Amino acid sequence: MTVIKHKEQRVGVFIDTQNLYHSARNLYKARVNFGTVLKDAVAGRKLVRAVAYVITTEAGDEKNFFEALTKLGIETKTKDLQIFAGGAKKADWDVGLAVDVMKMASKLDAVIIVSGDGDFIPLVQYLQSYLGVQVEVVSFGQSTSGKLREVVDDFVDLSENPRKYLMGVK
Repeated sequence: MTVIKHKEQRVGVFIDTQNLYHSARNLYKARVNFGTVLKDAVAGRKLVRAVAYVITTEAGDEKNFFEALTKLGIETKTKDLQIFAGGAKKADWDVGLAVDVMKMASKLDAVIIVSGDGDFIPLVQYLQSYLGVQVEVVSFGQSTSGKLREVVDDFVDLSENPRKYLMGVK
């Protein structure tokens, strides 16, 4: 399918920060340049809203990161890291991201999900089939669900040019 991107398209960008952070760290031992990712995801279209879903820790070390995202024009939604009795940790924003996309989809021509998580497949299919919204995914190819890549209208593989999208690449 040929995806059309034109300057009048209203886009929303929804960033699964943990997914991108861990992919960049595990694949490249580097950090994501969210400014470049956002710019290329929007691709000259009308950005209606950009939201990053982030996790706060007890130490609070992420404060500067959150401020940097805000300076880029990315709204942050925070959730505390859950630590269970056995020591297991959970940091998951999938449902919150999906709910926000559903609430905003009627005001958008294209939804851009910055994540490779296959859990978003039902959301993608719903947006396309019932709302007629174009859905794009931006993430690292090696850590992206193959099925997710198949169902979206467009896939931008950050792995094709890691130096462009990462900071501190070795």
